[in-house]
Amino acid sequence: MSTKDRLTIHPAAGALRGRVAPPGSKSITNRALLLAGLARGVSRLTGALKSDDTRYMADALRAMGVTVEEPGETSFEVTSTGVLNPPAGPLFLGNAGTATRFLTAAVSLGQGRYVIDGDQHMRKRPIQPLVDAMRHLGVAVEAPTGCPPVTVDATGRFSTGRVVIDAGLSSQYVSALLMVGACGREPFEIELAGAEIGARGYVDLTLAAMRAFGARVGQPSSSVWRVEPTGYVATDFHIEPDASAATYLWGAEVLTGGAIDIGTPAASFTQPDAMAHAVISSFPRMPAVIDGSQMQDAVPTLAVLAAFNETPVRFVGIANLRVKECDRIRALSIGLNAIRSGLATELGDDLLVASDPALAGQRLPVAIDTFADHRIAMSFALVGLRIDGITILDPDCVAKTYPGYWDALSSLGVSLDRS
Repeated sequence: MSTKDRLTIHPAAGALRGRVAPPGSKSITNRALLLAGLARGVSRLTGALKSDDTRYMADALRAMGVTVEEPGETSFEVTSTGVLNPPAGPLFLGNAGTATRFLTAAVSLGQGRYVIDGDQHMRKRPIQPLVDAMRHLGVAVEAPTGCPPVTVDATGRFSTGRVVIDAGLSSQYVSALLMVGACGREPFEIELAGAEIGARGYVDLTLAAMRAFGARVGQPSSSVWRVEPTGYVATDFHIEPDASAATYLWGAEVLTGGAIDIGTPAASFTQPDAMAHAVISSFPRMPAVIDGSQMQDAVPTLAVLAAFNETPVRFVGIANLRVKECDRIRALSIGLNAIRSGLATELGDDLLVASDPALAGQRLPVAIDTFADHRIAMSFALVGLRIDGITILDPDCVAKTYPGYWDALSSLGVSLDRS
């Protein structure tokens, strides 16, 4: 491994203080980009995230005939006819799960063949529940492994106006179909198969974005959504900062007893991961049991904080972390146990962090395998604020959602070495 693939964090000399503005929300940016691509006219998106994940979405839209310009560091200008034309080749989306699930459904509105593909990691991430739902709607779609690549032979319409979908693995399946549903010729209903849904709050983000672009969506019950066939209207849309990114800054603040102004009060966020702020604020007396089901991307942050908590913490409701960019439960367990044997235990799909406040101030040279997962890299960097010798492997994987993360830590006075 070359030296540029390793980054060592030096413990904070004191309380971290300063102002850091997190990047725009990845989740909202990719929703807004797609909705702008499905709307006729010019949409201007401000406060947007520019990262690997949003670049994949923007490039895919360009490949399908949508004009996506970038007039500023945090803005997109999207001009579309509302039609996604068949691309010249497969749409490569890296390991961008949001873009992959959303576009798999969206291309069914076109006419012709579309292939949705990703990197070696994305090819292990499940998409079968969405494929099954699309088949029920009369779409010719194939995903031989149950994961990308997915081939869609689109005719521009569904054969029925109602579908039942299993969203236990991911709420993105529901969001994908909701966004497409507004472009039909008749009202469209989605019903959950069972009560389980991964991170329901992200569906609320989808509904808010859809309504901003002119959609009308009702919810007859907690498990049914009804989308009117309004289509979408181009609009100007502002994107709030990324709550998942904010968790690292909130974590750095409590670990060092500092004061970091991120420019947005926790209560102002609409994203589910903002719920983690209350838990982070309870450090070092975090709850004995934390349900991560509705704030899944915040769990890595909470798990590394738990290593320094006064008492053990058990994380429940996190089975979906097994099918993220990597198996995050396993990655957290491996990383924590590399720091101190027995610090973490996998209990089925739960994670128990034993907690050891005495770790703070020690020198424990450990290289953390990030498994090319941006959230593993960013969360374990927080460990390096309290323990000397923490080295992050493949640190540039943070570009997936927070390209400026290492610069943000440096701006707060954290010393980092690429060596």
